[in-house]
Amino acid sequence: MAAPPPPGIYVPVPTFFSKPDSEEGIPGLDLATQTKHALHLASSGIRGLVLLGSTGEAIAVTNSERKTLLSHIRQETDKAGLKNFPIIAGTATQGIEDTITQLQISKDAGAQWGLVLAPGFFATCITQKGLKNWYIAIANRSPLPVFIYHYPGVSNSLALSASTFTALSSHPNICGAKLSHGDLSLHTQLASSPLPSMAHDKFATFTGLGQQLLPVLTVGGAGAIDGLAAIFPKTVVRLYELIKKEEIAEARKLQEIVARGEGLVVGHGVVGVKEGVRRVLGWDSECRLPLVKGMEEDKWRDWEDVFKELEKVEKRLS
Repeated sequence: MAAPPPPGIYVPVPTFFSKPDSEEGIPGLDLATQTKHALHLASSGIRGLVLLGSTGEAIAVTNSERKTLLSHIRQETDKAGLKNFPIIAGTATQGIEDTITQLQISKDAGAQWGLVLAPGFFATCITQKGLKNWYIAIANRSPLPVFIYHYPGVSNSLALSASTFTALSSHPNICGAKLSHGDLSLHTQLASSPLPSMAHDKFATFTGLGQQLLPVLTVGGAGAIDGLAAIFPKTVVRLYELIKKEEIAEARKLQEIVARGEGLVVGHGVVGVKEGVRRVLGWDSECRLPLVKGMEEDKWRDWEDVFKELEKVEKRLS
């Protein structure tokens, strides 16, 4: 039986790209900055990294680059004394064979789990039976334990039902899910389920939205895979710790600030996360088309006040 990742706060890490030589050029991997950011997160209490997920622009990264990036981060974390630091590798393909190929590459490069996004291209025609059988076909052959990535916002509104999750939880190579949506009812049904196959040491659920951390942990969730933590890792880790210690009054205060900051991630996605990393941590990155880096100053001003609050919290925790 595959074990899920340890509970805690994980970061869906942006993929850092260098400036191309020309306007028509494709930005290349910036492994030096990628390493600096990864080690900063690890030293700030982050439990593990999710590489090449939706925030990592997985659909714009080749399989060769996948191998290079994952191998490099595994080597660098090992060199830094972080042996076996949890690395989850995302996939965002539509086909079973392509997904298996990416999972094999990820395992060979040092990842310990695969975060498999639901295939949304034919969303209006896909049944729950079809979704269940797709994940089973992948889990039967995957060299990595499979983590279900439930993100209707990037999967053409495709959603797995609670009964589909329950059925998949009995598969020995499926060990949990990342739920990136606002449906707290689904979080509750999965994380509070009394079924043996849904026990937390067999099937762990993580929210993809840090603004939900307090309610999700109270119903039995394992933690968060959270974009704001790419910018303010100590703050989100502190929120997790306050909730686990049942210091709820303090947790509620910090949750409110985090929830406001998360608006940047929800509203601007990868571009917003990279802009926040640049402005707060000083590490710049291009995006790959069709995404374009940067935010106009008037849009950034909407987030200045809450980011100043978050920077104060982060510095206080340093």
